[in-house]
Amino acid sequence: MNQSHSEKIPFKNFALWEKFKNQRKLQSFTLELTARCNNNCRHCYVNLPASDKDAQNQEMSAEFISHIADDAVQMGAMFCLITGGEPLLRKDFTDIYLDLKRKGLLPRVFTNAAVITQDHIDLFKKYPPYDVEVTMYGATAETYDKVTRTPGSFRAFKRGLDLLIENEIPVRLKAMALRSTIHEMQAIADFCRRYTKDYYRFDPQLHLRFDRDAAKNEMIKSERLTPEEVVELENKDDERSKALLDHCDKFIIPALKQRQNNRLLHCSAGNTTFYLRYDGTFQLCSSLNHPDCVYDLKNGSLKEAWEDFVPRVRAMTSDRDEFINGCHRCEFINLCLWCPAHAYLETGELDAPVDYFCRLAHARAKNLQQHLNQEQQPIANQR
Repeated sequence: MNQSHSEKIPFKNFALWEKFKNQRKLQSFTLELTARCNNNCRHCYVNLPASDKDAQNQEMSAEFISHIADDAVQMGAMFCLITGGEPLLRKDFTDIYLDLKRKGLLPRVFTNAAVITQDHIDLFKKYPPYDVEVTMYGATAETYDKVTRTPGSFRAFKRGLDLLIENEIPVRLKAMALRSTIHEMQAIADFCRRYTKDYYRFDPQLHLRFDRDAAKNEMIKSERLTPEEVVELENKDDERSKALLDHCDKFIIPALKQRQNNRLLHCSAGNTTFYLRYDGTFQLCSSLNHPDCVYDLKNGSLKEAWEDFVPRVRAMTSDRDEFINGCHRCEFINLCLWCPAHAYLETGELDAPVDYFCRLAHARAKNLQQHLNQEQQPIANQR
C-alpha cells in the first residue's frame, strides 16, 4: 500500500539518509560563534571570559559566516549546529541565525540557557530551530554554581529553561558526569527526562584544553571519574546499559586485531561534516586541532578545505609500534575515549596511547562480558 501524502515520516527515517550511506558527502557543519562564555566551568576545554576583548576581536564576522554558509549549502549541507562558548553572547546572534534559516539550513543551538531573553524566545517561536540542546551542571544550586564557578548560574539556567519549555521550543537536555556532580547524577537524569521524553544522555568524556593551559587541564583531570565509577554509573542507567548490551558487537570487535593498514583516522570526521572555530579555523571535528590538521578559511576556501585538505588529513599514517600494535588493533577501541584528536590533547602526539583511556576501555569490556555471561546462563540452565 502506498504511503499517504498526509502521513508524517520521522526525519531520521527519510530515504535520503540511506541514499547518502557510505558516501563522503557534506550534510552538516558546526559553527562555533564564540569561545567566550558567561560561565567558567571547571571541566570546560574551550571557554574564555565573556568580556575577553581579544577573543571577541578574533570572532568571525556575520558576513564571513554567511559566505561560508553559502558555500556549505551549495556543497550539500542541510544542518548547522550553532555552538560556543555561549553563542547567545553574540550581539548579532539573531542576524546570523536568520541568515542561516534563509539559506534553507536547519539550525540546532547549544546553549547553557542562562542568557536567553524574550527576544530569543520570540525568534525561536517565529523561526523554529531543529532543537535547542542545554547542558545541566547540577540538580541543586550548590552543585551547579560550584561547577560553573558563577554565583547565580543555576537560577539563570532555570529561568532560561522555563522560558523555552513554557513557549514549547523543542529542547533536549544532557549532562556531564563529573566528580562534582556524580552524587546528583540520578537527580539530574530524572529532571532531564521529565522534559525530554525521547532523549537524554550524559557524557563522562572530558577533553583537555585547546590552549593547553596546564592549571586548567589539572582541574579538568580532577573532575574525571575513575573507570570503575564510569562503569558503575553506566550500569545504574537502564537506557545506557541496555544500549551497550544491545550493540556490544559494535563495541567489542575481535577482527580489529587483524587490521593491516596504519591510517590514523578511522572515524567519520570529515566525511559528512566539519567544524568551524570562532576564529575561522576549519577542523574535521571539534577536537582535532593538531597544527597539521587545521586549515585557515580566512586564507583559503571551503571547497579546497573539503576536497583537498580533508582527504590529506584522513590519509595520515603512523609507524609507531605502540599505535599499530596497541590502540590501532585493540578490539575495545569503540569502548575507549582514544582517538588521534584526544591523544594529541593529552600527550601532544596524534599516535600516543593514553593510560586513562585504556583502563576505561578494559573496565567497560569486562563489565559487558560479565553482563553477557549472566544473560546466557539462564539459557544454558534450561537445556
